[in-house]
Amino acid sequence: MARAAIASTSAWAFCSAAIAQPFPHKPLRVIVPAIAGSAPDVRARQVAPKLAEALGQMVIIDNRPGANGRIAAQQAATAQPDGHTLMSGLINNAINDLLYPDSTARLNHELMPVVQFSLSPLVMVVHPGVGANTLHDYLQIAKAKPGALTYASAGPGSITQLLGEWIKLKSGTRILDVPYKSVGAEMPDLLGGQIATGYLVATAIVAHVKSGKLRGLAVSGRARLPVLRDVPTMAEGGLPGVEASAWSGYFAPAGVPRPVVQRLNTELVRIFQSPEVRDLAVSTGTEVVAGSPEDFAVFIRAEIAKWSAIIKDAGIKPQ
Repeated sequence: MARAAIASTSAWAFCSAAIAQPFPHKPLRVIVPAIAGSAPDVRARQVAPKLAEALGQMVIIDNRPGANGRIAAQQAATAQPDGHTLMSGLINNAINDLLYPDSTARLNHELMPVVQFSLSPLVMVVHPGVGANTLHDYLQIAKAKPGALTYASAGPGSITQLLGEWIKLKSGTRILDVPYKSVGAEMPDLLGGQIATGYLVATAIVAHVKSGKLRGLAVSGRARLPVLRDVPTMAEGGLPGVEASAWSGYFAPAGVPRPVVQRLNTELVRIFQSPEVRDLAVSTGTEVVAGSPEDFAVFIRAEIAKWSAIIKDAGIKPQ
């Protein structure tokens, strides 16, 4: 009996000591739902050494691509909720919650927001052979020749497909979706004229637009991009309200103590707002958002509501 009491007391003391350890007391892991060298990976690796310096611990990037971000979300959601594991989540994760709901790894539920990082409006570009100089021209061609124009998507449920279908719904046109295996995989066909239309972040197409190999028709954001000032917004082109951006942010498993979340938020906001990080983002057509965990949670709810309506109206089904 006495031995049992001693063992119980020792176990309690061990757990209490573990809980009482200051944060951070070991290296941090940031799970990235994309391959090494991709845009999300590059952003995470830009932040990692700065976060390591701020916290006094190594920060390890753990690439977990696959299933459009679902594998990474599952890994992050089941990690120890002590703040030492984060996920650099993407818009794909929010869309997954609509098309492939997983009650073990949902944003704003099992994965709680820490801070939003980036917001990158997609740019609608066409091959010059399309013969459209403006969004209005493009839609007129689409209406005159239903099904003749094509657009590239990254497959069912991708942000590029959702934007393409939204434009069709809003304009009453029929434009064929040509799915590719990933975002950016369509670039050779787009440059070669085998595909008419693409929806890509500015950093992927700005050089091609400036060289004349592609023509920028519209930006799916609220304002024009500094790197493409001559390309109007969707609203200016005649499709008000059509806004679609790739975004990223940091999440932690539900249950991380509030003071730890606040510490991570404070350090990451400071890093995001540093001239080095912010200037590089702006130069590639990306906005640095920062803000509080609550701000990010509200943004995610709005995104899920918006895309839920588009998915329903367009009849998009998981595959």
